[in-house]
Amino acid sequence: MRDTVGICAPRYLDVGSGAVNDIANLLGKIGKVHNPLIVTDKVMVDIGIAGRVQKLLADAGMASDVFDKILPDPTDEMVLAGIDVLENGKHDCVIGLGGGSPLDAGKAIAVMAKNSRDIQDYRPPSQFNGSGLPMIAIPTTAGTGSEVTHHTVIIHNATREKISCRGEGFVPSAAIVDFGLSLSKPRRLIADNALDTLTHAIEAYVSRKATLYSDRMALDCMRLVAANVEKAYNDPKDMPAREALMLAATFGGLAFSNASIALVHAMSRPLGSLFHVPHGMSNAMLLPTITDYSWQAAPQRYADCGRVLGLASADDDDMQACDALVAGLYEYNRRLEVPTLSRFGIDEAAYQAAMAQMAEDAVRSGAPGNNPKIADQNEITDLYQKAWA
Repeated sequence: MRDTVGICAPRYLDVGSGAVNDIANLLGKIGKVHNPLIVTDKVMVDIGIAGRVQKLLADAGMASDVFDKILPDPTDEMVLAGIDVLENGKHDCVIGLGGGSPLDAGKAIAVMAKNSRDIQDYRPPSQFNGSGLPMIAIPTTAGTGSEVTHHTVIIHNATREKISCRGEGFVPSAAIVDFGLSLSKPRRLIADNALDTLTHAIEAYVSRKATLYSDRMALDCMRLVAANVEKAYNDPKDMPAREALMLAATFGGLAFSNASIALVHAMSRPLGSLFHVPHGMSNAMLLPTITDYSWQAAPQRYADCGRVLGLASADDDDMQACDALVAGLYEYNRRLEVPTLSRFGIDEAAYQAAMAQMAEDAVRSGAPGNNPKIADQNEITDLYQKAWA
């Protein structure tokens, strides 16, 4: 655990049902801006949420435009196309609206419009601590936590490598966390997002860069997920459960942004870029295997996770609690119907052929160095094999 704590978070954070209605006032707080570009995807346009945000802005006398070309796992080409729209429309700020992909793309557009437009310049261990355009993040899923983090993940289209851009410059100026915007999401996405949130919390808590602040966020995040994920999955109309998961996602984002992600995320990103496994689902697929590999390097920390999640009792010793944690994570995947890698539809021969490259990409991300037990490239390849099995 680090001895000093530098807390990184948006300047303004509006949380609660109906918070989006205050977007015009929030824009006034982050600068003298009047012409935002809304960065989103076609789903947000089709279901009317992008139009709702535009109307709120128009009612306050603000012009806006929508860039809806963001797809899952956004690429640097999408970001550059967004910058073209931003400049042609003379937009002076960005609103990221949607799940993790539109939020990450919006953050990248806001930064790269005023700085280098080569995504390779943001590759770890580089950190961007400068400034870009003012940016508001509005999540519509309860999972990524991107609305409060100094991370944004963009695929370099030429190599298909996921690059985790980091630094204070990628923290949104403000965020609106309104769980009412997430209610259209299907059960599959509810589960995947919640398990993404859980992965953020566990990795932040066991990270070599954990702090007292990140611990607080991570533990509260775990409690909220444990108490509400199955309620929301079994009954998507359970409003208190949906609201709790939305708040948990923000807590999880604050936790890992102020500690770090680790080996699970390092290994899950290549699964997304090469095999198009949704990010939350790929984290869920890997989390039990990586936890089983890692816990002996930090048994007390992993035992805390098992107890907080209600998978172990206060009477269990640390080893028993860690065993219960691993078993409980596998059980979460069973009850929440997370597919195996093969059942997702990945071809085994293609997977085997890609394992060495995926392991290399995972190491290059830098995240394995934050894990309690540091895996080299060969060990990561072995873990990909175990995850398949």
